[in-house]
Order: sequence, then C-alpha cells, then structure tokens
Amino acid sequence: MISDLWYKNTVVYCLSVETFMDANGDGVGDFEGLSRRLDYLAGLGVGAIWLMPFQPSPGKDDGYDITDYYSVDPRYGTLGDFVDFTHGCKQRGIRVLIDLVVNHTSDQHPWFQSARSDPNSRYRDWYVWSETRPPDADQGMIFPGVQESTWTRDDKSGLYYFHRFFDFQPDLNTSNPMVQGEILKIMGFWIQLGVSGFRMDAVPFVIAEKIPGQKETREHFDMLRTFREFLQWRKGDSMILGEANILPKENLKYFGDDGDRIQMMFNFPVNQTLFYALASGDTRPMIDALDKTRQKPHTAQFGQFLRNHDELDLGRLSDKQRQKVFEVFGPDKSMQLYDRGIRRRLAPMLGGDQRRLELAYSLMFSLPGTPVIRYGDEIGMGDDLSLPERHACRTPMQWSDEPQGGFTKSDKPVAPVISKGPFGFEHINVAEQRRSPDSLLNWMERLIRMRKEVPEIGWGDYTAVDTKDPGVLALRYDWRNNSVLIVHNLHPEPVEIDLDVGCGEHGKLLIDIADSESSEADEKGRHRLLLEAHAYRWFRVGGLDYLLRRTEI
Repeated sequence: MISDLWYKNTVVYCLSVETFMDANGDGVGDFEGLSRRLDYLAGLGVGAIWLMPFQPSPGKDDGYDITDYYSVDPRYGTLGDFVDFTHGCKQRGIRVLIDLVVNHTSDQHPWFQSARSDPNSRYRDWYVWSETRPPDADQGMIFPGVQESTWTRDDKSGLYYFHRFFDFQPDLNTSNPMVQGEILKIMGFWIQLGVSGFRMDAVPFVIAEKIPGQKETREHFDMLRTFREFLQWRKGDSMILGEANILPKENLKYFGDDGDRIQMMFNFPVNQTLFYALASGDTRPMIDALDKTRQKPHTAQFGQFLRNHDELDLGRLSDKQRQKVFEVFGPDKSMQLYDRGIRRRLAPMLGGDQRRLELAYSLMFSLPGTPVIRYGDEIGMGDDLSLPERHACRTPMQWSDEPQGGFTKSDKPVAPVISKGPFGFEHINVAEQRRSPDSLLNWMERLIRMRKEVPEIGWGDYTAVDTKDPGVLALRYDWRNNSVLIVHNLHPEPVEIDLDVGCGEHGKLLIDIADSESSEADEKGRHRLLLEAHAYRWFRVGGLDYLLRRTEI
C-alpha cells in the first residue's frame, strides 16, 4: 500500500524540456539533452520529474496550445527520445509526470479545424459554440488586462466559440462523452510509454459544464473518478496532481470523500499565505490556511510549493495582505502581473540572500505535503523582467559560466540566458555551486535528503505548537510512535522562545538533525530555544533511536 502511495514522501522537480539543455545545437532544449542531465537530477535526490508540455504546438502559450496529443514536438526530439528518457528515469528510480492539458486545444488542432469547417463534422460538438455572443463574454477571463473576452467569433463557421484562456485556445466540450473517452486514450498512451502520472492543468475548468450564458457553473466531479479508475487500472501506482486554485471547502470534492478522485492538489491557499508570512513576519494566516486544508482522505496529498512557471497568484489574500506582499517582493509595476500576482523568481524577491532563501525552502519543505520545486530553484536562479508576462521566469537553466550558461552551443537560445547582474550565469550556475561546499545547491541536496528521511511530514498528523510569537512557526508531526518538531524564525533578528513540545517523556529531548545541537527540557518539561535571525531547526523528538521505536501501524 505504501509503495502505491509513493507521492506521499517524495520531492517533485518541475522543468521545461525547452529550457533545460540543448544537445542538438539549435538553441532549443531537447529530450537528448534532458537525458544527459538525469544523473544530476538523481544526485539532487528528486523522486519525480514533472514535465511541462512537449507535444507539437504553435508555441503561442509555451506549449499549452497543443495540436497533437500523441506525439513530441520535433524541436524536442521524437517519441523514441521520450521513451529513452523515461527508461533512463526508471533506471535511476525517478518517476515521470507530464502535463495533461485537456481543457483546451490549439485553434490549429485538426479537431478544431474540422469542427469549424463542417457543421456535420464529428468534432463539431467537441467544442463549445454559440450562435450569438453570450452576455457574459466579458467575464471570467484568466488573464485580465491581456485577454479581452472568453468568446470569439469564428469567421469560417459564423459561430462564437468559448475559450477560458486565450482566443487561440478553444475549450474542449469536456462534458461530451466522446471527449472524455479521448482523454482516457491520451492518458493510456503516455502511461504505456513510461509515465507515472499527470499534472492536470486547470482542473476546475476541465470538469465544468460549459453552456453559453449559464449563470451557475455545474461541475462533474465524477469525471475525476473516471480518470482515476482508468489510470489505476492501467498502472496501479499512477496518480493525478491537480492544478486547482480553489477555496479549502472545495478540497474534498476534488479528492473525493473516500479518496477515489485525484490523489494530489497544489495547496494554493497555503502558498499565498506563506508569502504573506515571509513579507510580514506573521504566520497566523498561514496556520489558518493549514488548518482549513487539513482535512483530506488518507490517500490524498497536497503539493507544497513556493514558485512555479506562472505568476505568484495572490488573488486569495485580502487587499491589505496582497499589498504588503507587493510592497516587499514586487514594488515596481513591471514586477506585477494580471493585477493579482508577481512574475519574479524567488531569489530576486529575497535579494539573493542565501540565509533567507534557505529559510523559505526549509519552511516549504516542512509543510504538510509533498515539496515541489522548479528547475533552477536549487541554485537560486533569477528572472529577466525585460521579457513579457510570465516569460520573465522561464529562462534557460544555467549550468556553467561557459557561453550561454552551458545550455546550448547555439548563439541563439530559445530565450535569452540571464547574463547581466548578480543573477547572470557567470555568477549563478551549477558547476560553480557544485564546487562550493556552502552553496545553495549543496545545501538543497542536504535538505532533500533530510526531508525524505522524515516521512512523518508526508504521512503523519501535524500540530502547530504555541510559540507565543506570530513570527516563529513550530510544527510537530506525529506518525507511528515517532515525532519531529520543526521551528522557523521569520524575524530579521534573533529571538528566544519557550515551548512545550508535548509527547510525554520523549518530548524532553530534542536532537537537531540539521545541525549538531540538541535541547533538553527544564524541570517543567519546557524547552528554551535561541533562534538566530531567519533561523530554522529540525528536531527529532526523543532521540535518534526513532527507527527502533517506529510501529507498523
């Protein structure tokens, strides 16, 4: 059972083939280059790779506008190259997740071209049409300020088609059983080629009923159960990681009361309050978000993250909280996006301060769930704000101080490699940090190893221990007669705290597994901890004989 729930205690590494490494010399990353870097990823300690879209695409939305779900974009290689990649991952004990982008297709997809050309086409009902422009066409845009409508008139058919995203991404009519059957075929195809699961893009929109002018959206949650059953019939330990920026009260609808729908979801409420905590030094909203997302089936899991390939969405924060995060991490309007988020990478947001970066990653890795990191996080890569919108944080991986950061031999990479300022590849790169014992990269390797050796976080229950200081977060995890206590000081100055760990006799001794220190309780059973500015402490409760004390149930 535990092996089937491998996602409960692993680390997921997100990357784009296009920006990871180019072995063909054409300036575009490819599967051959990615396969050559698998030993690096294995050494880093990640347990799963999440690939952003790599199927054929016009490339208007970084591959999220797909024209063929059953192939590889020729720029990245062939299906043979993909299978060679998944085989290499399997040899190294790394699982592969790929993006499942089925809310919409490209308007160049043969399905849409057929649908718009012939009213009798079998694909006409695969999309959502209206003879007139619906009254709500100016509502529900995903990219406000960039996207003008959710309905566009198609000259060839004379009809309006629905697109929740850009106008070149017409929505599939996912309520159509034929479309649902095709989605199962797509998943089955990639599972057969070595994939262990999918990061499902825009899940709430995939399962939503799309009817012109409909005021209240109806969601078909049973669709998620169908996907889950099919996947596990094909491959017992396969899984779905859902992108669903929803309110906590909706979580169980996606997981299923019995845990029979999707297995994982990104925890957006905790992500947003985490950045507020980093900006303000107040962890109380984050603790509240943790409590609100606590309830889930035993087989379910949250994906915890800091930054991803999109903007840092702050839409769930209050206006005051959002403004605070803007002031600290994105004060310039050019750093903000869609009136709700920040388009920077984490390292520039924190001024390149390794101490603060370590605090942020340690905090994220210690939250209940599975850590998800993005390529370049491990070396503190920067961003290029001269690039439009979300492209600012989608620059090529920086491998060395050689030309183009070691990404390509070409003089024209797919996107410009960051080459100016403190985050340029001359200063921030894998090769340099590999040789430095105190680098962020070597620290991140140790963090990943430590996180995988603390399964209590992935499997156990947590308690927020009272520190009497909103700027100091202490979480205790309990699982199979073992406990860990993890403490973070978000203040820019040292603090001293006094706390009762609980756990009876075991709680009298704390062994720091990230450092060499320990703490013994006083006669009242309380621990007094002195924490440096932006410090973190990972404690084993009761000593290092925890494996001997671990129970089977």
